[in-house]
Amino acid sequence: MILVTGATGLVGSHLLLHLLQNGEDVRALYKTQENVQKTKALFQWKNQSDLFEKINWIQGCITEIPSLEIAFENIDYVYHCATVISFNPDDEEQLRKVNIEGTANIVNFCLAKNVKKLCYVSSIAALGDLQEHENIITEETEWNPEKPHSDYGITKYGAEMEVWRGQEEGLKTVIINPGIILGPGFWKNGSSEIFSRIKKGLKYYTKGATGFTTVNDVVKIMISLMKSDIEKERFTIVSEIIPFEKLSRTIAKAFGKKEPSVYLNPRMTSIAWRLDWIISKLFFQKRKLSRATAKAMHTKSNFDNSKIKNALNFKFESIDNYISEIKKTY
Repeated sequence: MILVTGATGLVGSHLLLHLLQNGEDVRALYKTQENVQKTKALFQWKNQSDLFEKINWIQGCITEIPSLEIAFENIDYVYHCATVISFNPDDEEQLRKVNIEGTANIVNFCLAKNVKKLCYVSSIAALGDLQEHENIITEETEWNPEKPHSDYGITKYGAEMEVWRGQEEGLKTVIINPGIILGPGFWKNGSSEIFSRIKKGLKYYTKGATGFTTVNDVVKIMISLMKSDIEKERFTIVSEIIPFEKLSRTIAKAFGKKEPSVYLNPRMTSIAWRLDWIISKLFFQKRKLSRATAKAMHTKSNFDNSKIKNALNFKFESIDNYISEIKKTY
């Protein structure tokens, strides 16, 4: 049997669907019934409600040992998708608790229960830092602890260290480092929120760029890696390097909305994150814009995806075409 953590998130839900379509027996970890309904909505949209009923749901959390004792019974393979995604400095404790400690728990149970293989969903935020003579980030780019990183990136890197520890102790592992993942559903959370913002009429854009990929490509790669003999490797999962301005305009055009027209320069976003910090302290509100996010909005990052393409002979789907497909589901 296969265990999926983070089964009610974007990647986990689509992974469940693909696994069940392939005839696998799946157990899924969830925290609340409300979250399960989001996954159920995806299956209903795909006309696969019958497959949804085959999921063996276990309520629990990767930071709760008793629930993991139940979840890991008779498990052969584990897809570890559970994570906290936040660039708010106030969430540092939760990020460390879930992303690092939670992953350590998963690795320990995999070892104790003789799990055959673990696939961990990391992030491009955990990849290394370019030196002056380098211009593209690969899986071999070294992490420089002296350079500034977001708490999210630090905790995903820390989680990878736990996975490598498991590998050294006898557990077969693979790690994927996806870029920003685009996919249908979950419109109010994570990367999918960009569709909701643009549909409401997003006026602003910045000139940064980063790697994007589709949730379909992510889960296809995960399943292929788990079925292969590949282990002790990490793979950058990036379909294309897309400027934020271009992505915003492409989505706006697909939804028939007015394209963003106001350029937010670095000075403006620098002022904005400071004002947001002041407001959050005065009115006890959750941060909407952190310093790390403001910096990322103007950073142009380049990632090499040749390793995964060569390992699996994989061809990524077009982001533009996928956005058109997503629009039909909104």
